[in-house]
Amino acid sequence: MIGLCLGLAGSLWAQLPVRHFTLAWNHSIEKIRWEEDYRVSTEGLVLHEARVRGNGAGMDIPDDARLDNGSWHFQPRLPPQQPLKLGRTPEAGDYQLCIEGDCQSMSQWVGAPTSAQPFIELWSCEIAG
Repeated sequence: MIGLCLGLAGSLWAQLPVRHFTLAWNHSIEKIRWEEDYRVSTEGLVLHEARVRGNGAGMDIPDDARLDNGSWHFQPRLPPQQPLKLGRTPEAGDYQLCIEGDCQSMSQWVGAPTSAQPFIELWSCEIAG
């Protein structure tokens, strides 16, 4: 079974048996929520759709985005990410992983963000089932 792995530099910290998830966070400067929907595939993490509630520093809304229920929705055109590397520090706050509509802090699976470990990687992996 394919799933989502979390860790860094090849070191596995957690495995989640999911095929789809949403990565969500609040922009560290603008404090605006950002959400990205991913599909887990053998090629990597495929970004299907992104949503943001406004624009600001480093948060340009693409020209083809549509406004729906207070958020700008758009489909970034990126190749599968394998791994997806995320900055994660106490100052910036934590990411949320949302699975089937249930959002939990990433720290639930890998501990709180620390300055000594300012990154995390997410990738698709085989999970023994």
